[in-house]
Amino acid sequence: MKFVKKAFKWFGIFILLFILANMAVYTYAKITPKLQIKSANSFMLFDNTNTVFFQGSGSREWISLDDISPDLITATLEVEDKHFYLHKGFDFPRIIKAGINNLVTRSKEQGASTISQQYAKNLFLDFDKTWKRKWDEMWYTIELESDYSKDEILEGYLNTINYGHGMYGIENASQFYFGKSARNLTLAESCMLVGIPKSPSNYSPLVNEEKAKERQKYVLRVLKDAKKITEEEYQSALNEKLTFLGEKTTENLTTVMYYQDAVLKELQTIKEIPSTFLETGGLKIYTNLDLEQQKKLETTIQETIPEDSSLETTTVMLDPNTGKVLALVGGKDYNKSPYNRAIESKRQVGSTMKPFLYYAALENGFTSSSTFTSEKTTFTFAQNQTYSPQNYNETYGNKPISMATAIAYSENIYAVKTHTFLGYDTLVQMARRVGITADLEEVPSLALGTSEINILEMAAGYAAFANEGYKITPHFIERIEDKEGNVLYQAKEEKEAILDKNLTFILNNMLTATYDKDYIDYNYPTAINLASKLTHKYAIKSGTTDKDTWYMGYNHDIVVASWCGYDKEKEMVPSEYKYVQNIWFQAIEGYMEGKEDAWYTQPKAVSTILVEPISGRLAKEEDAKKKMMYFVKGTEPTETELVFDELLEKKEEANSE
Repeated sequence: MKFVKKAFKWFGIFILLFILANMAVYTYAKITPKLQIKSANSFMLFDNTNTVFFQGSGSREWISLDDISPDLITATLEVEDKHFYLHKGFDFPRIIKAGINNLVTRSKEQGASTISQQYAKNLFLDFDKTWKRKWDEMWYTIELESDYSKDEILEGYLNTINYGHGMYGIENASQFYFGKSARNLTLAESCMLVGIPKSPSNYSPLVNEEKAKERQKYVLRVLKDAKKITEEEYQSALNEKLTFLGEKTTENLTTVMYYQDAVLKELQTIKEIPSTFLETGGLKIYTNLDLEQQKKLETTIQETIPEDSSLETTTVMLDPNTGKVLALVGGKDYNKSPYNRAIESKRQVGSTMKPFLYYAALENGFTSSSTFTSEKTTFTFAQNQTYSPQNYNETYGNKPISMATAIAYSENIYAVKTHTFLGYDTLVQMARRVGITADLEEVPSLALGTSEINILEMAAGYAAFANEGYKITPHFIERIEDKEGNVLYQAKEEKEAILDKNLTFILNNMLTATYDKDYIDYNYPTAINLASKLTHKYAIKSGTTDKDTWYMGYNHDIVVASWCGYDKEKEMVPSEYKYVQNIWFQAIEGYMEGKEDAWYTQPKAVSTILVEPISGRLAKEEDAKKKMMYFVKGTEPTETELVFDELLEKKEEANSE
């Protein structure tokens, strides 16, 4: 009995201390500066013509509770926080109940966030799951409850919540889905919208109408069980046929959301901008988005990849001279998969790795005419391990071929021989120099792109060739202003000279061999089917693995990098390889439409010599094919041009000894 009395005593003391602590915290929150909720976390994104293409949670369509359907308000409260008007920001009984249920089921499925807590989350731009973040959420919840009435908090919540497809706020969502004001929503429409915020990518009726209907049914059932609607109203709303408009000002662009996500991720890295927007009262973010190119890119993807295919894609369009990302697609359809492959994923790059290898070779004494023999080869490397790469379709010339020919055919044997000759660390160092940070293993297969690299890093690496030797940093944000127009951040387009202009000129011209009919011999150039379609001159390199296809290409003004593959790394079938080429081709040709060629001026230190292109030797009168090729002066081929196989064999023998 004494134990029970003692327990009650300590429990009473705990409750008293808890109440006093709460009073102190809420009193302190009351005397601190009031949060400006209508401008908090508001942001506008502008494209490169200073036109708004996205508006964040500080919506221009802020409406009062009086202008919102009572059905939607009631449904929101019942589903999200039925004790909203009874608690002070935290529903402790609900928290305890959720904790017990999750403990019993060993899951984290049941949450207990109140509307006030969710609104506090909406006042942040980033969603890092850190302890500091949790404490900040708690504090802002307390501040909201101290500074504003329940109606004001509910109003702010409904005006900032995400209803999918970039629609923040109930008025925007109502107009987007149903073409009407939020005050005129029916019970059925209200319950459909209330179901979306839990998971916009799953419960949007434009993504999955069946799932959305199930969610709407759940919301209606909650209302019926709470006796907020009758059985008749429940059945009537359930059977009401809804028509979804799904129209938006950016012509229903779904992929522009990938660009927006990339902007927001970059924003988190800019130290000039606070970690929250609470103090700033709204931001204007001026980006490098070329909306016209983004639209063309999305249209091409929709017209190229079959709608019923689960094949995914990503493309980056980059200005190589400034690092500005002009367009970006992180997947086929943001509504179906918001996973941004352009900034998040890494995939095997295949033969698109080879230009980095061949530039390093040029630096180490190779020329466009340097030859290795195209033949079946087994390589021996560390601890007597062997590696036997194959050319595509096992096609070999069984004769010496030039570097330019190796590029045209994407010869694997030539690449691995070059890689072995230079030393496996050379390619790794070259990749690091142009800004590639991915893990790269010093093995023979690295020359064939067996390492996984992010597409944005690959585009930046190719930019160093495109801009004649400068390392750039890709960026999405050009300038950030506060709501008064004060500049908070201005991008600095810094370039670091890392490559030789003469050698980039030579490499860029060799990369045109991929669609040059003069290289048709025992094989065909990899992009020969584009030869009659291209209206401008580009450096082009493709890459293919069992699970990935890449196309990289550029001139002095633009770099376009494209990839196709399956998220689960399912193997592709040959008929799917054509998709990435078409996406790349349409993107770069669309950008260059109406423009002059943006090719390169021959440097004074580079000479032009007539050669037989396949062998790379000096052209003879009787040769059927002759081609002008470029060399740094003093490195032009002779009539007895050296075949490097013998030197490679001697090097391997020396290493084994």
